[in-house]
Amino acid sequence: MNKVYFTKIDSISKTEEINKVILNLFQKIQSEKKIIDFSKPIPLKVHFGEDNCITFIESKNFKELIDYLKKKSKAKSTPTLPNVYFTETNVLYKGKRTTKESHTKLAKEHGFTQLPIIIADGEMGENYTEIKINKPPAKHFTSCKIGKVIANSDQLILIAHFKGHMMAGFGGAIKQLAMGCAARGGKLAMHAQSKPILNPLECKKCFTCSKNCPTEACIIDTLVPHIDYSKCIGCAKCLAVCPHNAMKINWASTLPGDFEEKLAEYAYAAQKGKKVIYISFALNITKDCDCMGKVQKPIAKDIGVFASTDPIALDWACLDLLNANEKKKVFRGEHALEHAEKLGFGSKEYELIELE
Repeated sequence: MNKVYFTKIDSISKTEEINKVILNLFQKIQSEKKIIDFSKPIPLKVHFGEDNCITFIESKNFKELIDYLKKKSKAKSTPTLPNVYFTETNVLYKGKRTTKESHTKLAKEHGFTQLPIIIADGEMGENYTEIKINKPPAKHFTSCKIGKVIANSDQLILIAHFKGHMMAGFGGAIKQLAMGCAARGGKLAMHAQSKPILNPLECKKCFTCSKNCPTEACIIDTLVPHIDYSKCIGCAKCLAVCPHNAMKINWASTLPGDFEEKLAEYAYAAQKGKKVIYISFALNITKDCDCMGKVQKPIAKDIGVFASTDPIALDWACLDLLNANEKKKVFRGEHALEHAEKLGFGSKEYELIELE
């Protein structure tokens, strides 16, 4: 039975207290299991928050952890791989987090300035590593497209925000592992079919997609512009670069339960071969995720901060305490955790240990 450490925090506004708690939780796990190797680069997987979102977890809430890691690090920093850094992947949809340049700019505007920023899947989602997984027990994938910088690291500190999500039910450590570490093509594969659709009526034949397609699958110089699916690899770069929104996501194959299972399989791939410390903020708990470009209000009382080496146990603990606090079931989404448990990288059985 894996341990989940927890400290109560009754308000997101208690920044100084939260900082001390985060560092304490990290040091507790590190002292017991020696997860992080300070002689190697240390990636902090975070979520920078979409434009107009104000309830994402700001880096000021774990600045003490950042300072601690910077002091402890013995890794040699290089221009391409700093010793400690923030990392994130580009999103599938159009917005300020679609490309590396605008994504990084937004992150800095949102206060993520204490460390260098590395967008793990490159400028437009093209840099990824295929991580192989076994089918079965996986049902949907034999390999997953994980942002190359994350895939190439053998350790990770993952900082998640526990909140709602319209498709997954809730987002926590598993979703942060899966959607957060997947390259754009991986996000496409989880959300729907792994290849986009070109609407010829909206195509202006500007050739932007064909110039950026790595396999020459975008066929534009023809009567009816289309995608050659025999060449398409599902990288979704065309979705990012099309200036006329002619490239579409194919939602047709997203059936009930499929999305949660796909999340679990991508989460498994993202952590495969890694040592990971997971930290979840059950604060600013909103109905929808931080990818929503709008102002949201919390729908539940602040609970506190959780940490573990088991993302499944961590998410179950967050759900359990949320339901107990609110005296009702707030979010669905347990199916993703059940499928993740079948994949064998965690358990819903946990021991909750409260730290002062």
